[in-house]
Amino acid sequence: MNTYKLTLIALLASLAVVGRFMFQYIPSFQPVTTLIIISGFFLGPVSAVILALLVTYLSNLILGMGIWTIWQIIGWALIGLFSGFLGKIKMNRPVFLLVIFAIFSGYFYGLVVSLATAAVAGKFIPYYLAGLPFDTYHAIGNGLFMIILFPVLSRVFKKYNKQWIH
Repeated sequence: MNTYKLTLIALLASLAVVGRFMFQYIPSFQPVTTLIIISGFFLGPVSAVILALLVTYLSNLILGMGIWTIWQIIGWALIGLFSGFLGKIKMNRPVFLLVIFAIFSGYFYGLVVSLATAAVAGKFIPYYLAGLPFDTYHAIGNGLFMIILFPVLSRVFKKYNKQWIH
């Protein structure tokens, strides 16, 4: 991993932390998942996992740390891994497929965090059903952020890939 790639990950982490902080008043509506998916798609699964770790830790320093932090890292890291593998597949319409993946990721992330909390508190089904509206907000937000951010960030990543990957 070169310095330029680390700088790019740090820049994305700061963008995600600021975005998460900025949208904290809208439940489950945040650009973090989308940025992790886009970085995994273009930079690979390792970069997406590093980004997931950084964003979760740094944003939870501001928003509140707890037992959920570990499961947020796991959820976002798994999404980053999956998006890294998606990036290796040659796609004709990546925006459309990434929007669908982003929507799915909102529900997947909610499931991972709910499983962890249910393991501590018990009673998974009621807990998960109570959180389903928030997972839906997260999924809708992911889709919207993907539509907005992918065209802009894809230019940055394509320029990076042209310059630094041989």
